[in-house]
Amino acid sequence: MTEINNLMTTTYELDFERPLLRLERQISELESHVNGDADSSDFAGEIRKLRESHTSMLKKIYANLSPWETVKVSRHPSRPQSVDYIRAFVKEFCELHGDRRYGDDRAIITGFGRIARHKCLIVAHHKGKETREKIACNFGMAHPEGYRKALRTMKLAEKYALPVVTFIDTPGAYPGIGAEERGQAEAIARNLLEISRLRAPIVSVIIGEGGSGGALGIGVADRVAMLQYAWFSVISPEGCSSILWKSGESADKAAAALKLTAKDNHKQGVIDAIIDEPLGGAHRNPSAAADTVEKWIVQSLRELKRFKIENLINRRYERLRGMGRFTEG
Repeated sequence: MTEINNLMTTTYELDFERPLLRLERQISELESHVNGDADSSDFAGEIRKLRESHTSMLKKIYANLSPWETVKVSRHPSRPQSVDYIRAFVKEFCELHGDRRYGDDRAIITGFGRIARHKCLIVAHHKGKETREKIACNFGMAHPEGYRKALRTMKLAEKYALPVVTFIDTPGAYPGIGAEERGQAEAIARNLLEISRLRAPIVSVIIGEGGSGGALGIGVADRVAMLQYAWFSVISPEGCSSILWKSGESADKAAAALKLTAKDNHKQGVIDAIIDEPLGGAHRNPSAAADTVEKWIVQSLRELKRFKIENLINRRYERLRGMGRFTEG
């Protein structure tokens, strides 16, 4: 019931969910009659059947999402963002600002906090929710100063022997002229180098979009997980479509070819775990999604803290070197 009410608070519609939404409207209309009628016994049985049909339809739809439909779910405006997870389970969060070179990029949030019993550094993409905030955060597409801020704070975590937790949710790094002039590619490359040998445990969770170098700039880690309906790829489906088919209209074909879903990435060994989402996606039950993400982070930090730092770095190196490795029969 809560899931249905949560969905009805938004006007955003996914095309493949339209039969669901019609059913939800029927349930809402019947419930309004029940609330206004003292003798509601005639409606109770029908409402119960409609709810059962709703749950059954929801399971069927989300069990058979195409890669492109998964991308659409990852972009749902009501989907929990990094700030929602920080507010849900990061205690005593103290944000850190600026790269000490150019400015403070709001597309990346950094700060110290506590997750359960673990003091750690949080580094996260920030997309924004309202239009003004989205513009200020550049829709989660970070500039080089954002990646330099991330690295600067990670070095602080290393200094104080604290683990690093990153939340990835970006369509990609910002490709604008100003960003390129200030060294976008160099900043991401520097992060890949320095984070790969950072003397601190690192865990990453891809909570929505994981686009290209923009995701990798804070995504080098000892443990990487993806939410069930997130995506992670070298390029967005629209970008791939524009290159291969000279048009963004074949994004569905590109999404299938890129193997960008959580299942595909786990099968290829790019990620270590898939975090299940509530039925119908994290946007239907953000609190349940936050609980599951927190449990995975806490478990991963507990496991990583058992390793000596030298062994941890060696394992991280081997993990990265092992990606894409194959043998010929």
